[in-house]
Amino acid sequence: MTAAAAAPQRRAARARWILLLLAGLAVAAGLSLAIGARSVPLAEILSALGGARDSVGEAAVALRIPRTLLAAAAGAALALAGAVMQGVTRNPLADPGILGVNAGAAFAVVAGIAFFGLSSVSAYVLCAILGAGAAAAAVYAIGGIGAGGATPLKLALTGTAVAIALSSLTTAIVLPRGDIAGTARSWQTGGVGGAGYDSLRLGLPVLALGAALCLGAARGLNMLGLGEETAKGLGSRVAATRALASLGAVMLCGTATALCGPIGFVGLVVPHACRLLCGADHRWLLPFSAIGGAILLILADIAGRVAMRPAEMDVGIVTAFLGAPVFIWIVRRRRAGALAQ
Repeated sequence: MTAAAAAPQRRAARARWILLLLAGLAVAAGLSLAIGARSVPLAEILSALGGARDSVGEAAVALRIPRTLLAAAAGAALALAGAVMQGVTRNPLADPGILGVNAGAAFAVVAGIAFFGLSSVSAYVLCAILGAGAAAAAVYAIGGIGAGGATPLKLALTGTAVAIALSSLTTAIVLPRGDIAGTARSWQTGGVGGAGYDSLRLGLPVLALGAALCLGAARGLNMLGLGEETAKGLGSRVAATRALASLGAVMLCGTATALCGPIGFVGLVVPHACRLLCGADHRWLLPFSAIGGAILLILADIAGRVAMRPAEMDVGIVTAFLGAPVFIWIVRRRRAGALAQ
């Protein structure tokens, strides 16, 4: 079968996977509304969605709706940002957490709270975006020093070092400040339990703009995957693609971190899983990753509720349990591939 004849079949298979992922997202959202410290039957969920608040179950669902929306939005943002970072840096280990972007956003927010008295969600979002951008620029600049430039291994090591340094500075700011210590420590774990409609109204437009920038760079990321010189030879505007995609990814990471706290490994795990379904074409990979990230974070939030019922485990802890083994597997696979060459 020729490549031209196989293309429609690939598109049809990808379309089927998209529909299955959307169905999975709907199921995950339904489970998120139903499961918690108190399980709620379907009838009460439908009543709550219709506006009823008469029973305990309906009141519980009302609280879970913004939580579910935030988990879906943050998961989609982090996974989409991770896929874009991997495309921009051509580094399969790229992730907002591993490259220090989440740590930069968290440091900026905590510093803003401690030194400037920031308290509004809009200020958190702005600080987080600036901090995420500064951290990403620092990692890329430091990782590009020396022979070979910004190789995947150097970027991963530099990002890890920057993340550790920024996390230590964040802790140093929080420890002597008893007035913000409790809030900051809870927020630093990463969770969606404090979701509200006010924060969603402020955060979702920024997330939508960041996602639009990333999706608009999809074709350019495909060209960049062929190599910088080849992409330039084919007429691609490499610098513009990198700038557009990086800005979108920083907006996504910063806003998600401002709303939920730093949540790791979503941007690493989801794009790798989605490549198995749709391949490396970013025109498909980016929407696949967004839907997959939303599903993963909703399910992680449900797992956190169930694991310690009636108490809860923050979603950032659950994603760390899931993501750390995947990170080790990717590193070992790359090392085995390098030894085989």
